[in-house]
Amino acid sequence: MYKSIIRPLLFKLSAEKAHHLTFSLTKIFFNIPGVKSFNKSLFKVKSLKLEQELFGLKFPNPVGLAAGFDKDAKLIDELASLGFGFIEIGTITPKAQSGNPKPRLFRLTEDSGIINRMGFNNQGIEGAIKRLQKRKSNVIIGGNIGKNKVTPNEEAFNDYEKCFLQLYPYVDYFVVNVSSPNTPGLRELQEKEPLMQLLNHLMELNQQQEKVKPILLKIAPDLTNQQLDDIIEIVNETKIAGVIATNTTISREGLKTPAEKVEAIGNGGLSGRPLGKRATEVIRYLSEKSNQAFPIIGVGGILSAEDAIEKLEAGASLVQLYTGFIYEGPSLIKRINKAILKKSHN
Repeated sequence: MYKSIIRPLLFKLSAEKAHHLTFSLTKIFFNIPGVKSFNKSLFKVKSLKLEQELFGLKFPNPVGLAAGFDKDAKLIDELASLGFGFIEIGTITPKAQSGNPKPRLFRLTEDSGIINRMGFNNQGIEGAIKRLQKRKSNVIIGGNIGKNKVTPNEEAFNDYEKCFLQLYPYVDYFVVNVSSPNTPGLRELQEKEPLMQLLNHLMELNQQQEKVKPILLKIAPDLTNQQLDDIIEIVNETKIAGVIATNTTISREGLKTPAEKVEAIGNGGLSGRPLGKRATEVIRYLSEKSNQAFPIIGVGGILSAEDAIEKLEAGASLVQLYTGFIYEGPSLIKRINKAILKKSHN
């Protein structure tokens, strides 16, 4: 139904309009009595073989929703009923910001891809907290945190600190996002020295809390092997919980979409099928080179159960969907979980 009816209608609208319409209609639809229960019976796959414990959290299944879809924690309960094992909100910044000028979200349908240059548009930390306080489901929540555009890099740790301390009571794990290509200068924070300082600072704050919560680092797929070696060293030295591989790419290699259309779209991070191969390479490199020293959450180009299993076999412990969720709909979550179960029985 999603691919035959809903998606064609949504794809007639601009990508950002379709996103907002989806949120509005989902809110209305899920307020109908019985809808959440029906969705749970339709999409959720429950099995002890899908459960796993990672960095002190018990995940009911390994399929999560990546950051960027529900930035402001508006649809936590609704999305939880679709069978996700965990949901990552954000990227959240201390103050609300409107992001980059529109249009800033583009579909590459020939490639099952999306280019975005949203620029950390979000309603700020206070709005997210208000919504998290009202949630009813007990789904695992990750808080993906970043810095405001106007904050200079040398003061970035203040923004990450604010987000960490204020969000701490309401999320189960944190993700430090220094890898979005859409905030000027942000990726400079991926360099070894500033990244070590930032993560050590957050880990110190973490130790001061009543309970240490997992902190993960989200990295770009465009890093060199030398930079990936630095990431392994940084994770080992700072003792953060793990890595999310990967964010969107600035590469435009191997696209089926005509070059003039891609050029007309301009800058932004590319996600979806074109990212799949590189994301898997990064996961495999980190896993093998570190001797599986830390958990990896695999994200990028997962549009089928086979794509997800490829990430898991490359060394990921969990996977996340974003673009695949938009192109394939909620049945993808169920298909992945069923494929994992089938593989475990073989």
